[in-house]
Amino acid sequence: MLGLPHRVVEIGHPDEARPGSELIPCLPVGDDQVLGVQRAKVDSRGGQAAFDALERAAELALSGEVDAITTAPLNKAALHAAGHKVPGHTELLASFCGVEDVAMMLYLPPSDVIRGAAGLGVVHVTLHTALREVSDMLTTDRIRKTIRLADGVMHKLLSNHGKPRVGVCAFNPHAGEQGLFGHEEQQVIAPAVEAARADGIDVVGPAAADTLMPAAAQGEFDVVVAMYHDQGHIALKLLDMHHAVNTTLGLPIIRTSVAHGTAFDLAWQGKAETSGMVSAIQVAAGLAAQSSGLPLTPFAAS
Repeated sequence: MLGLPHRVVEIGHPDEARPGSELIPCLPVGDDQVLGVQRAKVDSRGGQAAFDALERAAELALSGEVDAITTAPLNKAALHAAGHKVPGHTELLASFCGVEDVAMMLYLPPSDVIRGAAGLGVVHVTLHTALREVSDMLTTDRIRKTIRLADGVMHKLLSNHGKPRVGVCAFNPHAGEQGLFGHEEQQVIAPAVEAARADGIDVVGPAAADTLMPAAAQGEFDVVVAMYHDQGHIALKLLDMHHAVNTTLGLPIIRTSVAHGTAFDLAWQGKAETSGMVSAIQVAAGLAAQSSGLPLTPFAAS
């Protein structure tokens, strides 16, 4: 349709893959019903195909047949239409892998914008939920676990560059102004930060996100813990949307993805920005190499 020279080749196992600049190995999953889906339209068959592909990828990673997986965007409406009432990739992968304590991290490699030695990560305490429900979901234990996940992955990304510096966002404007604008900082977030510090983590907070994020971009922090989806997403994507990489923390496998949605309005037109997928694959390969004891190639925004 786009007139590109690439050719898709069906394979039966990842070991059969022989990728090239014009060759795309494809491992078939699911049934042929998806072939009848109209392009760039929400359809239950497309949602089921996406579910089946993700489940198969997780199985391959859990069995060690692949070292990491990188996922494309998932249309949540199509997923729900297929009967899978989950918010998205992160929750599905947690279910497939049998784990509960997971978190999403958006990650930007080092660049002229991101001054840290290993780039900048933003990890979210809550994710795909209504904003009015976030306060009730914030607990000291949940925030402490998220801080631990953030510290753990940045240890890998920093490699030999030292101990990760973790900054924790406040929930309310001005970090609550000593309780004038809310009590989450004093009653929930600060105790989590203190507990994480007792665990040996180099962490500060809670601090107002509008001052914490600029400082992190300048290299004062390696990773920021955000309380909710948009608090972290908007700030990081304003720095560099197209190179942001989504990484799921807490899984027994390595999973990365792009940091944008399906963009049906751009699909099959040859207009889509591809650098996010390139970055996601590069980060997955780097994490897989590090997990295998191989030298970690420094990430760089291409």
